[in-house]
Amino acid sequence: MAKVPVAILISGRGSNMAALLRAALAEDYPAEVVLVLSNVPSAEGILHAQEKGIPFKIVDHKAFETREEHDEAVSAALTEAGADYICLAGYMRILTEAFVNQWRGRLMNMHPSLLPSFPGVDTHARALERGVRVHGCTVHFVNNELDGGPIIAQSAVPVLPGDDADTLGARVLEQEHVLFPHVLALVATRTVRWSGDNAVIATDVAAKDLCFWPMAQPETPAD
Repeated sequence: MAKVPVAILISGRGSNMAALLRAALAEDYPAEVVLVLSNVPSAEGILHAQEKGIPFKIVDHKAFETREEHDEAVSAALTEAGADYICLAGYMRILTEAFVNQWRGRLMNMHPSLLPSFPGVDTHARALERGVRVHGCTVHFVNNELDGGPIIAQSAVPVLPGDDADTLGARVLEQEHVLFPHVLALVATRTVRWSGDNAVIATDVAAKDLCFWPMAQPETPAD
């Protein structure tokens, strides 16, 4: 089976990148990582990519006068690596319209909330402030609206008594590591694809493959 070439963009520790790399090691996984790219020279995830023998590149945004020039350099690196799809895994940059349009339908992002709730940053603290009972993560195609692209799949976790942003965030992060590789496989096999401004899903995909509720519910006591 020919694997689809994928690039991963990071700005920090790259834990979702590591989850994607682990998944791609399986012989039957439909994607391979051909490049890890960071805009931050000190990003911890670059060291992990090096250890795994994955090609990596640093395109420091501080070396460019404009956001457009930086994104052009990033796009050139992705093209040179032969990437067909791009996973944003903690890439802390707002992408330019030209970049998004160039990679439209091949660009996915992991966001730590159940979109459309809580786009942007500090999602776990904001969820707690609003008193939500269910929180989670979303993988979506990227368009030119911040965290507003078509949703592909989501994973939900309950908000537990005593949670703070750290404990809730850790529980969500565990699900991110499961969800992102799952979604990449769906996209790489064209089970889910971009059409117009929508995520079009193959008719044989079950709801459980797009919406996860991983934590078991308590059993109802017997009468």
